[in-house]
Amino acid sequence: MRIDLDAIDKKILALLMDNARLPVTTIARSVGIARTTVIARIAALEKRQVIVGYGLKLNPELQQPAVRAYVGLSVEARFAPALIRHLQQLPETETLCAVSGAIDYMLTLRCATTETLDRLLDQIGALDGVRQTSTSIILSKRIDRGAL
Repeated sequence: MRIDLDAIDKKILALLMDNARLPVTTIARSVGIARTTVIARIAALEKRQVIVGYGLKLNPELQQPAVRAYVGLSVEARFAPALIRHLQQLPETETLCAVSGAIDYMLTLRCATTETLDRLLDQIGALDGVRQTSTSIILSKRIDRGAL
């Protein structure tokens, strides 16, 4: 399904993704349109299911454990289903995405300590079919408009 959004809708969505509780008057002022127009546009975005819900984000300092890392995985295709099942069982697995390019999967891990991360990376690297891993520890988020 392709959803066409104009520049105003995109600006409204960006503001709401930063703060879903932003007052309509603030959005109207930022976008340069009338408050009633913002209300109508948000209602239309909800009706078209561009906006499918609202939620909250916790302060990252409250989210434990604190060490997060992106792990690129190169995998032999015949071992991929077993690898996915194994990673799904790990409580430290936050996300696993199939990607295009030099690597096959991008894994996000959340661990209590760097030592735990190190041990887990050794375990993952030793799994059947894992050809190579490449890890980057996440230092901070500068922009976060991701899903809740």
